[in-house]
Amino acid sequence: MEDFYIMKNRNKIAAFLLAGALAVGHGSVVYADVVWDLCAMNEERMRLGIQEKNIADNHVTNDANIDVEKHETPQSTSEYADIGIASVLNYVNLRAEPSVESEALGKLYNNSAATVLETVTDEAGEEWYLVSSGSVENAYVKAEYIKVGDEDLARGVSTRYATVTTTTLFVRTEPGTEASVLTMLPEGEDVVVYDALEEYGWYRVSTEEGLGYVSGEYVTIRTEFRVAESKEEEKERLEREEAERQAAAAAAEAARKAREEEERKAAEAARRAEETAKKAEETARKTQKEAAGKAQAEAAGKAQEETAKTAAQQSSEKTQQQTQNAQQAQQKKDKVTQTVSNGQAVVNYADRFVGNPYVYGGSSLTNGADCSGFVMSVYQAFGISLPHSSSALRSVGYGVSLSEIQPGDIVCYSGHVGIYAGNNTLLHASSPSTGIKYTSPVTYREILAIRRIF
Repeated sequence: MEDFYIMKNRNKIAAFLLAGALAVGHGSVVYADVVWDLCAMNEERMRLGIQEKNIADNHVTNDANIDVEKHETPQSTSEYADIGIASVLNYVNLRAEPSVESEALGKLYNNSAATVLETVTDEAGEEWYLVSSGSVENAYVKAEYIKVGDEDLARGVSTRYATVTTTTLFVRTEPGTEASVLTMLPEGEDVVVYDALEEYGWYRVSTEEGLGYVSGEYVTIRTEFRVAESKEEEKERLEREEAERQAAAAAAEAARKAREEEERKAAEAARRAEETAKKAEETARKTQKEAAGKAQAEAAGKAQEETAKTAAQQSSEKTQQQTQNAQQAQQKKDKVTQTVSNGQAVVNYADRFVGNPYVYGGSSLTNGADCSGFVMSVYQAFGISLPHSSSALRSVGYGVSLSEIQPGDIVCYSGHVGIYAGNNTLLHASSPSTGIKYTSPVTYREILAIRRIF
């Protein structure tokens, strides 16, 4: 449009000059009118050209808008706007086509999330969503099984984590470096974020010692959903879990046999000691009898009798002690025999260390261990190698639900871990102030995962 007005002014100037020239040369201004008419015609031609261009541009713009409406996803007003959450009893299949007859590519379990890409309608008029979740991409699921755009639900089924990126991170009682230290977290540890003071660069997180604050400078933040499991992933998981169960059972059996062998040797030693004591007692009685028969003088007889009594008494006390030791060894063996499961054996062993100290970074069951060090060292006694990290322990063994929990299962919390002891009770290295202890109920904090080794 700017070019049009520039050209118009140029035409007027040219018209003035030409009109003047013609007027001087011919003594008439008729030609000037012709020139002005030509100028007007040029201006009209340019105006029509611009209008045509605008109309063409509008058509292009409208076509582009139509294309956007057809193919582009509208901008989300929330990060959860295009998140769909499965609402089913167990799982719903993700399929290759919008049909229940098509191939199942994976499973979306209850409260798992998927990104909704498109809504389609099948031949029967039923709605399906085109979704992606985990490694399952561009799959279809019936719309009736998915809740979309429910931000409260999406927030409720997701977990926001802060991962420590420094060697040791202080968790403080208030958001600021001047606040007192609540506890410490090692590098790589995950804790659940409950609130964000992003304008100040601090996050409120959950620890065993309670809610505290960490600086955003030393953590990375992520939001996790449970996602779909492909057919291949399900097969690999089941095979891995079965292999881990067999390996754990073999290790537990080997540890059980080793304990039984130690107890057998102890019982055998106690039996031999008892036999030796009996022989000593018989020898003492025989010596006493012989000494009494051979005594000639009263003083000598009394001395011999006193010696025999002393020997008999000492031998009897020794026999009683050895018998008691043998009984204790047998009772210990009976206790192991009565163990109902390998998991219960883990609890029985861990119980020996109740009352021992909590030491940050430690793994000694007697001198001090932290929560993951306690779990690691207890299972190490059964031939099982586990990581010294509460977040890493969320991936060992295989997962079970709270309704399926059994003694010996590993219970994972935000920045903490322990061993389920049965009767709704947790056995764990709690904190520096309480050490290794029992806590009930096991749901005293939000449980992130339950993992089973045996």
